[in-house]
Amino acid sequence: MIYLDYAATTPVDSRVLDAMLPFFRETYGNPSSVHRFGQKAETAIEEAREKVASVLHCRADEIIFTSCGSESDNLALRGAAMARRSTSGQKWILTSKTEHHAVSKTAEQLEKEYGFLLEWLDVNEFGGVSSEALSKAVCNDTALASVMYANNEIGTINPIAELAGIARSNNILFHTDAVQAAAYLDVNTQTLGVDLMSLGGHKFYGPKGVGALYVRKGTKLLPHMTGGGQEYSLRAGTQNVPYIVGFAEALSLAAEERESRTAHVKPLRDHIIGTVLEVIPESQLTGHPTNRLPNHASFVFKDVDGNLLLQMLDSAGFACSSGSACKTGNPEPSEVITALGHSRDWALGSLRITLGVDSTSEQVDSFVKELPGLVEKARKLNQR
Repeated sequence: MIYLDYAATTPVDSRVLDAMLPFFRETYGNPSSVHRFGQKAETAIEEAREKVASVLHCRADEIIFTSCGSESDNLALRGAAMARRSTSGQKWILTSKTEHHAVSKTAEQLEKEYGFLLEWLDVNEFGGVSSEALSKAVCNDTALASVMYANNEIGTINPIAELAGIARSNNILFHTDAVQAAAYLDVNTQTLGVDLMSLGGHKFYGPKGVGALYVRKGTKLLPHMTGGGQEYSLRAGTQNVPYIVGFAEALSLAAEERESRTAHVKPLRDHIIGTVLEVIPESQLTGHPTNRLPNHASFVFKDVDGNLLLQMLDSAGFACSSGSACKTGNPEPSEVITALGHSRDWALGSLRITLGVDSTSEQVDSFVKELPGLVEKARKLNQR
């Protein structure tokens, strides 16, 4: 079985696992306890916080550990919107039509249940948000803007530094979902200029079940989990020490090895894109042709059932996706794909191939050899 779905999740790096293991049975204290068991656990968390802060070029006390990227998105949007409204009365939220559901569904809930006003930013043909689109939507009552760094379904990279600059000049908080981006893009918060940034460990060879939220010093958030005073009273609950240690190790390795990992996957990605567009009729690349994640190739095929194609690929020995792992299996086309302007006969036939450190040229050659026949077969079955 050949794994081509690294955007959905990655295997835990052996070095990350080695860093985690002692905190399951040896250094197992509760970090809130005052005895030495607790002190050692607390020290491990604070060392992990420092390690994450060094990658993000921020203060250690600006890092909040969470259970995943989705929780980080929820805390950022709900926490910032609530705090802004209570302090300044601002209640407009701006976000794009191509966000992950962790952002879009949270924004919709804030509008429906909590009385906020929501405006969807238009995207271009590649699913990107332009500076012009954000500038046009800004008003005095805007509390928060949220635009993802790199799109998980189509790979497009947004100009986050430009967008954050517009928000800052208008006294608007700016959040970016960098869950998909952190594996391959620079997450320096100073050059990006963001106020809030979400990360998830399992996208860069860390464990599932742990994430982080960068919160610029002075940014007020309403906690969405109350109880103890953990994580600067923004996220109550006993911290998951081994997973936090693993998250920090994985992020540090991703930063150290970013160039070599990119150099490995980018030629493989380009080979997939070039071959698919050349040999498969009625196929289109989704997302930006060059300004995209280096490991990410995504397509739509006319008159193809994407879920059927995934099943056929699985039977042939290839694990791929039709888009977000949170969306796969849904019979309706992805909101991201339809936001690009594709009609239903194209949008239903989406396919995402994402590569990783274990991907090989032999695997890619095998995939591009098999895919054309499977697409043709799926197309014929769909037309019956």
